[in-house]
Amino acid sequence: MGEWSEYFEDFPEENPANYVGNRFDPRGAEALRVADAKVADEQAKLNAEIASIIKKHRKPGSAKSGGK
Repeated sequence: MGEWSEYFEDFPEENPANYVGNRFDPRGAEALRVADAKVADEQAKLNAEIASIIKKHRKPGSAKSGGK
């Protein structure tokens, strides 16, 4: 028996990744994955910027966990 990816190439309607909600929409599902990846990338950049701001403004000798 072949790989799952080969099966889903032959029967894309059987691939749960091709559904948006309960509707078969491979193009819509791909667009949603691309949009989610873009949001995740932007959030990672913002998190890195916040971390650098915190590090820059942290008092010398302060504990990382909030000063316990």
